[in-house]
This record gives sequence, structure tokens and C-alpha cells, in this order.
Amino acid sequence: MSENIDLDIKGMTCASCVSRVEKYLAKDEGVIDVSVNLATEKAKVEFDPAKLDAYQIMGIVKKAGYEANVSTKEATGAKEAALKREKLTVILSTMLTLPLTLPMLLDLFGVHAMPSPWIQLALATPVQFIIGARFYKSAWGALKAKTGNMELLVALGTSAAFGLSLYFMFRDAGHMSDMHLYFESSAVIITLVLFGKYLEAKAKMQTTEAIKALQALQPATARVVRQGKELEIPVEELKLGDIVVARPGERIPVDGQLVEGASSVDESLITGESLPVEKQVGDKLVGGSINGDGFVKIEVGALGSETMLARIIRMVENAQAVKAPVQRLVDKVASYFVPIVLIIAAATVAIWGATTGDWEAAIINGVAVMVIACPCALGLATPTSIMVGTGVGAKAGILIKDAEALEVAHSVTTVAFDKTGTLTEGKPALEHIHSLELPDRNFLSILAAIQSGSEHPLARAVMDRAALENIENQAPENFKALPGRGLLAKVAGKEYVLGSVRIFEEFDLENLELIESAKKSESTGETVSFLADVSEKKVLGFVTFKDQIKTVSKRTIEKLRELGVKTVMITGDNEGAAQAVAKKLGIDEVYAQVLPDRKAEVVMELKRKGETVAMVGDGINDAPALAAASIGIAMSTGADVAVNAGGIVLMRGNPLLIPDAVDVSKRTYSKIKQNLFWAFIYNIVGIPLAAFGFLSPVIAGAAMAFSSVSVVTNSLLLKNWKQSQETRN
Repeated sequence: MSENIDLDIKGMTCASCVSRVEKYLAKDEGVIDVSVNLATEKAKVEFDPAKLDAYQIMGIVKKAGYEANVSTKEATGAKEAALKREKLTVILSTMLTLPLTLPMLLDLFGVHAMPSPWIQLALATPVQFIIGARFYKSAWGALKAKTGNMELLVALGTSAAFGLSLYFMFRDAGHMSDMHLYFESSAVIITLVLFGKYLEAKAKMQTTEAIKALQALQPATARVVRQGKELEIPVEELKLGDIVVARPGERIPVDGQLVEGASSVDESLITGESLPVEKQVGDKLVGGSINGDGFVKIEVGALGSETMLARIIRMVENAQAVKAPVQRLVDKVASYFVPIVLIIAAATVAIWGATTGDWEAAIINGVAVMVIACPCALGLATPTSIMVGTGVGAKAGILIKDAEALEVAHSVTTVAFDKTGTLTEGKPALEHIHSLELPDRNFLSILAAIQSGSEHPLARAVMDRAALENIENQAPENFKALPGRGLLAKVAGKEYVLGSVRIFEEFDLENLELIESAKKSESTGETVSFLADVSEKKVLGFVTFKDQIKTVSKRTIEKLRELGVKTVMITGDNEGAAQAVAKKLGIDEVYAQVLPDRKAEVVMELKRKGETVAMVGDGINDAPALAAASIGIAMSTGADVAVNAGGIVLMRGNPLLIPDAVDVSKRTYSKIKQNLFWAFIYNIVGIPLAAFGFLSPVIAGAAMAFSSVSVVTNSLLLKNWKQSQETRN
């Protein structure tokens, strides 16, 4: 049995670092799978506990040249403190660098005020070797690992500029007054890189705002009723079954069931539902939602990691931690990037020096090549977009469970829907009883007895009607479910079957007139269930059910069509009811009377036709189809097994969230493509310019810092995405 561990990794700066950590961990036979994310600075490791433990895994990361710790809630606070320290470092580096750069600016206006070489050395040395020590440390780790990273490029480039200045100082010691040195280049490059890293870290903190907002929803304390008294205790000390109270306007502290009182509850930050939801005794309440105007008592039903809020946070964190397929390709490219850049830089120095004889210019151009060619932007292009995309989705009630689901959703060509509970309300009502012999009340009594052990929506409709007519509940004997067909049970000594038209052939029943009558009901959109006495092989009649179509379903289909997506309905319901619903909604294709195991086959058939299929469902019978689809979209209002099988979970039973999910995916993927384009274009344009002497090291450093910041900033623009007004209403 494998285990998973989440690690916080310190010291990663570019895609090459990601590749190195993954390579080191993957080499150990105890590691089953590993995914490292540069934007979150986290590693998700699946390992065999019989061969490895957490400390050994952290030791492997240390050998790769980085520091690793098990992820905790305190990590966010530590990152904020580190960001403040980084800000102070940037300020100090800037103060030491300004006296080196200001005279260069004044020189443009004819004012010559360059400090003496010794003062330049005194200012540049702490920047190079104290503030810039991190670059040497990381570069050394990369060399030990026989690889390269951004720090190696910066360390080599600035050392070359610093070393060239020292060489000139001692070579021409007698002509220091008119000597041109490059101390300002090395200091400015380090300061710009640090400033870029600071802005990048600050921007990355904003990409985790969705997680922080969700974490802030959990109250620290709760008022619990014990021995008739109200006590305020930490939420961690609550037990299952405890009764907690929530006053008007307070945040509900736990998941549980309302046992006393009534109120309207604002669940918007959890489900995306903008309107308060009315809650009565027996209803479920979600921890983190806001109580309205009622005083309520709640029986604790879930604690800690099992609460809905904790599961939502875990889902979003997992989606942000797992690497998208496109990122794996980018990381592979980045792993070859640094060695190629070093070859280009060496070639630049050699060719410039050999052809012009100006070795000073040759070295400076080589430094510019190394400085501008930074793989940071490549490493950040995908994960920052995914972090922001999953964050805005979560706020809208769309939980994207992994990066792959987000990447696939943008290319969906067909959305396949289950009918009941997805496009319809999922609360069918018993419409008509068509009994051939028995009084309606007796007919209903048999139906209720057979259905009393079932959780099917049609069974609930029968039980509701029976309760309304005060029919006593009878316990059935030899109850047996016939998947996709119906139910078999013995009531008062007689064996009955209740089900679809399939039972006629299976139990050798006949009544063509009744079947024709049932078909007329089906053609109006009603669902039909036949009742037959098995022992006498006699059909007793049928009942019809009507399930209301959700008011937003038609608009959902229209919006998907606007996005260029084809719609399909796959249902176990009869052909007539399915076609009636499809006609009203404008669905392109219908597969009716499909057994649960056949739903997955239909999805596979669509995929074989070249379609990228999103399957939407909410029931246990939808789980195989959700798993078989290119991407499964599950309604959280449905069965847990369906939710677990879906790659995207909709926190409300509103199908309009489906086009919203496709839209946020398309926009996120668009940002990924934009980021990768800019990340590559910086290097494709910048490296030749630097190699041909058109970029000074200082400008190259500024461009390199700007490339990373621009990629993260572009990703943050996704925060402006808004779900459709129709979905929010």
C-alpha cells in the first residue's frame, strides 16, 4: 500500500530546479510517483512506506541541493515572513547599487561623478558575495547534480563582470582615474534579479488567495451545549454528535444536521450560490456558511479533514499541486536549456574575441547571453495559470480536481448528460395510476411495499404519495433489484415485479393494449413503471411519473452550442420521455433505455468517433461513464461515488455551471499558451541580440527579471474572470 506526502521545497527558482528535484526523487526505487510545482514550491510524492519514510525523502531533496519540509498550515505564514525579509534585502541591495548607477545617468548630461574604483569595489563586493551568496550556493548544488539552473547563469555572468573589473583595476593600477569598470553591471544584475524574484513571489502569493479565502471560512471556536450549558470551545475539541449553536449573522462552525430552529443560510463562498438557502429541521448545514436571521442548533456530523470545507480545500490544493501534461514537456525542454545557453555564451566569447580581438566586449556579450537566458518564465507559465484558474473556479462553485481536468476541459467537443437530477430536478412526482383490476389505493399499497427498500427517485415519489394518502408501510420479502429493469419482491405472500417494459419479455408477460397506452404517456415526457403479478403472470397496470426540467437547462444547452460544443443525453429512461426532454431543450443526440454499464460504452463509442467527451452525472449509475469520459463533471448534490469519479465537481445542481467550467478552462489554457509564447519569445529574441552585442548585461538583467514578472502578472489577469450573470442569479 503506497502513501502520499506533500513537501514544501525551498530554493527552487526555475524549471531546471523542478526537473532536478523530480529526477533525484524518481531515481529512488521507493518513490512511485512525484510531481513538483514551481509556482506553489511544493512536491507531491507517492512512495512505498516499506522502502522509504518522510525523513529519507527530505534527505533526497537535500542531496539535490534544496531544503524540504512536510507541508503544514504554518507554511503560508513562513512564506509571508520570508517575503518581508526579501523586501529588505532588495532595499539594501538597491542602496548599495544606486551609487554605482546614478553616475552613469549623470554622465549622459555631461556630469562626471563616478566614484573611484576602490569605492566601486567596496559597494559591489557585498552585493556580489553576501547578498548574492544564494546564487553561488544554488549554482554549486546544480554543478554537484551535473545540471544547470538560473542561479548558475547569474553566478557565472556576474562573476565574469566582477572579475573583469578586478582584472582591469590591477592591470592598470596607475590609470584609475579614467578607468571603465563593470562593477555596476554585476551589482545591477543581482539587484534586478532579486527585485524580479520579489515581485514574482508577491504575485505568486496572490495566486493562492482562493485557498486562503476558503481557510478563513473555518471559525476557530464553537458554542457547544453540554449538560444544559453553552460553552465556547476550540472547534478541534468538538465530537461527533455534539450540539452546537449558531446565532443570527454568525458563521456556522461545523458540518451537521439542523435539529432545532430555522434560518436562511448564505453558502455563497462554498457553493457559489448567491441567494440564501432556507433551512429547516433535518436539513444539512455546511461549516463556513453564514447563518441568517434564525437561532439554530446543529448536531455535529463531520469533523476535521472530513468536513466539506476541508475536502474542498484539499481538492483545490491537489489541483494546484499536480502538474499539467503540457508542463511536463516544458520541464523537459528546460532541462536542456541551461547547457545550451552556456554553449552559446562560450561561443559568443570565442567568436567575438577571435574576430574582433576585443576580448573585453566578448566577455561582456557572453555575460549578457547568460543573464537574459533565464528559464524562470518557462517554469512559471503553466502552474501560475492553473493556480489562478482553479481558484476563480472554486469561488464560482466549480471544483477542478486536477490540472489535467482543467487542460482537457478547454478542448471538449461533446457534453453528454444524464437526464434525471442533471437536466431535470431529480424529484419526480407520481402523476397517474392506471390500474386494470385493483383499486388505486391497493395498487399504490403494493407499489409502496416493493419500493420501501429503495433509494431511487421514483421510489421516493411513490413513498411520498403513499404517505400523503396515509397508506401503512408493509415490509417486502425476498427483495431483489434488477439493474436497469426494475424490482422484484414478495408482498403479502405474492411475488410482484415492478419495472420498465423490459419485464414483459423477461417474465413472459403480455398486454399489447397496455403497452400502447403506456407509450402515449411516454410521448408526453412521462416515465412509466409497470406492475405485474409474477406468480399469475398477469400485468396489473402501470404508473407514470413526471420530473420537472430545470429552468436553466435550456439555457445551458444554448450556451454550450455558442461555445461550439455538441450535446448528447444518455439515460436509462424510456425513449419517449427522453426524446420529449431532448426536444424541449434542443439536445443534438439521444441514447435512451441505456443500462448503467452501457453508459460507459456509449461514452467510449463517442470517443472512438474522435470526440473529446465531458460526461455530466450525479448518480451511482453514472460513475462508470464519468470515469470513461475524457473528463467527468459530477454534481456534488449527487452520490459520493459520482463525485469521486468526476474530474470537475459542481458545488450546486445548476447545469449552467457546465458552460462556465468549459469557459474558465478555455481562458486558463489561453493564458498558458500566452505565457509559454512570451517565455520562449524573450529567449528567442533576447539571446541573439545579446550574442551580437545589442544588449548590455544590465538591460539583459532587466529583461530577464521582467519576463518572469510578466508571466505571473498575465496569469493573475484570470482573476478578472466572472461567471455568467445567469449562473449567479
